[in-house]
Amino acid sequence: MSASTQPGSIQPGSIQPFHLAFPVHSLSEARQFYGELLGCPEGRSSPEWVDFNLFGHQIVAHLAPEQCRQASTNAVDGDQVPVSHFGVVLPMAQWEALAETLKAAGTKFIVEPHIRFKGQPGEQATLFFLDPSGNALEFKAFADIGQLFAK
Repeated sequence: MSASTQPGSIQPGSIQPFHLAFPVHSLSEARQFYGELLGCPEGRSSPEWVDFNLFGHQIVAHLAPEQCRQASTNAVDGDQVPVSHFGVVLPMAQWEALAETLKAAGTKFIVEPHIRFKGQPGEQATLFFLDPSGNALEFKAFADIGQLFAK
């Protein structure tokens, strides 16, 4: 099987949107956070869930307050990173703009915006914060996107 047909592999420029469903304790807070703060356009919805366009990817906030809880953490390059988290790899300028937007909004970061693995394979800009239901989000960027899977 060639790399282009291997399950789980990607070809540059051919990445398909991912789909992620996650629990929230309030759809109105999810709409304010994802729609207004992060600027994610809203898609379909019902009284129990709402779709958002997160940088071209489909995320779905499902009303399930009993499943909202704080994630465990692991140490990564000196930071305590939530084990369960999601986000997007952005171009560096877009990551910098998002970091400034979040700072201006008074976002409390779990991991402040900074460069991780500086001077090492996989060097990246990263930041972590929580949504109102305690879901952890990470946004990252690479000066060299070729470092995304560097060992």
